Amino acid sequence: MLTHTPPATTEFIRVSSEVGTLRRLLIHSPDRGLGKVVPSKAQDWLFEDIVNLDMMRRDEYDFYVKLLLYFLDPDKIKGRVADLAPGTDRGFFKPGHPDYFSSEKVIDIQCLLSDILADEVIRTKLIAAICGIERTSFKTQQKLAGVEPSELAKILISGSLPDRSMLFAPLPNFIFTRDIGIIINDHILLNKPAKQARTREALLAQYIFFNHPLFADYQDKIIEIPDNEHAFLLPDSDTARDLSRSTLEGGDVMMIGPRHLLVGCSERTTLYAAQQVMRLVFEKDVVDTVTIVKIPKKRDYMHIDTVFTQVKRNVWVLLGTLARTGDEAKKRDVMHFFAPKDLSEDLKILQFKKGHEHKPVKIENLEDLLSSISTNDLGATEPIQFIYSGNNEFPFGAREQWTDSCNLLALKDGVVVGYDRNDYTAEAFRQAGFDVVTAADVLDRFERGESSPDMIENTFIMLPSAELSRARGGSHCMSLPLFREKI
Repeated sequence: MLTHTPPATTEFIRVSSEVGTLRRLLIHSPDRGLGKVVPSKAQDWLFEDIVNLDMMRRDEYDFYVKLLLYFLDPDKIKGRVADLAPGTDRGFFKPGHPDYFSSEKVIDIQCLLSDILADEVIRTKLIAAICGIERTSFKTQQKLAGVEPSELAKILISGSLPDRSMLFAPLPNFIFTRDIGIIINDHILLNKPAKQARTREALLAQYIFFNHPLFADYQDKIIEIPDNEHAFLLPDSDTARDLSRSTLEGGDVMMIGPRHLLVGCSERTTLYAAQQVMRLVFEKDVVDTVTIVKIPKKRDYMHIDTVFTQVKRNVWVLLGTLARTGDEAKKRDVMHFFAPKDLSEDLKILQFKKGHEHKPVKIENLEDLLSSISTNDLGATEPIQFIYSGNNEFPFGAREQWTDSCNLLALKDGVVVGYDRNDYTAEAFRQAGFDVVTAADVLDRFERGESSPDMIENTFIMLPSAELSRARGGSHCMSLPLFREKI
């Protein structure tokens, strides 16, 4: 495998919006660990169901990779789509395989892990740290020390040996690279996962960002969220109310304008962590505005990017029941009007300005926030449009939000990737003037020269998703953008 090295003359990292043309990102292809998830452990490992690994890879995720390559590194894929169809040899998609595509723009985090494991000091420290976390025997630690880097990377991620025997739990959520960190302009914010099942992910990410040559020029720009040094002395009631816990995941952080950061408080990200992020980015002068969006702490939502994402400078997709339309419906509903107020269901938005943190501005609803971002942060001059999950029809809004209708990755302004199973949301895109097309059809158009990534606009590209959607994460979750062009 080629060692990944940063370009000599260009910035390697910079993200200042959610919709600037994507030029470089981190992904992780589904690994053999996903095929080891059993029903009794699925929810402990944060999956809703077990998946068919071969189908997830061959019929679904491979289309995602082909799309990313066509948009970001077309020389790797152009003219080869037919040869890489489902049913053909998959060496092209397998990190460590001689036929692997090895792109410097679509980078699998497993490749970066393999690179740093070639260093004996890093290798020794990381093996010891992981064996300590996983409470393995000393003999296991010695055994791992003798494994070559490429295979060792697979073992540390999947938890299993080539003979299928398992050393420790898999990391099925590692395909959701968004959650291990986020790029804020030219800084890297590392996560602190809320669930024990993701502890090893955070450790692997930490070692990669602090040790891989790709990030050598950014060592003083890596932000880690501190724990409350007195947390262990505080009463359990404070911990339960998130007054001392410091947990944060990348799905709750959006860099939505050059100087504006969104941080969600959710099932996975605590208020304490959000406050620490705000303090640090203001101190480092990375942004001028931080907006904290508190969403209900429910498994239905998980992160803010499961509730809304950006499609275009002036277009957003969002869940209507947590937006203005949901508030209006509740006001019209007599039962909601007279029922006791359930504070856990509240969506609250506070906006903070650097130097005026003691005077936050309350924003009433999502539409007002997103309209302000489009107009004031991104300079949109066209009318602001909102596309609602399930076309805002009951019960399809909630059904399709559960299968990631609001969790879309923008490849460029107005061109997004989502799942094909969300039919009502797709119809809402059509009504908003977007072309709705399958990933296979887009790739076919590119191969025949009828279209190209530069020509395509206002398009919702649908990925096959029967297995991917079982994991409760969409295309936005499955990406960690490293570089976007300025919008």
